[in-house]
Amino acid sequence: QVQLVESGGGLVQPGGSLRLSCVASGRTWRLTTMAWFRQGPGKQRELVADITVNGATNYADSVKGRFTISRDDAKNTVSLQMNSLKPEDTAVYYCNARSIGGVTDWGKGTLVTVSS
Repeated sequence: QVQLVESGGGLVQPGGSLRLSCVASGRTWRLTTMAWFRQGPGKQRELVADITVNGATNYADSVKGRFTISRDDAKNTVSLQMNSLKPEDTAVYYCNARSIGGVTDWGKGTLVTVSS
């Protein structure tokens, strides 16, 4: 349905901040909920945060109060502001989008490494 491209990953020190962005293209008029997932070393992919078409947000307990998800439908983007980063946040972060009809699309991921 849509193509997703993430950007903004990199190396940061514990306590630092990073902002991830995801740009959607294709049938963007069909987008509903968008989300960020992550997969750390030796771990399964997990939901980090999601945001509905009307702006309602949901966060994993592990990032609540530190991360903020937002979307700009005019630009077809979803962002994840990450503050107070911890080594446990190290993972490949994936953009996810659900479209009308239940179709789900994924980006290729961007690596976030939190280390001194």
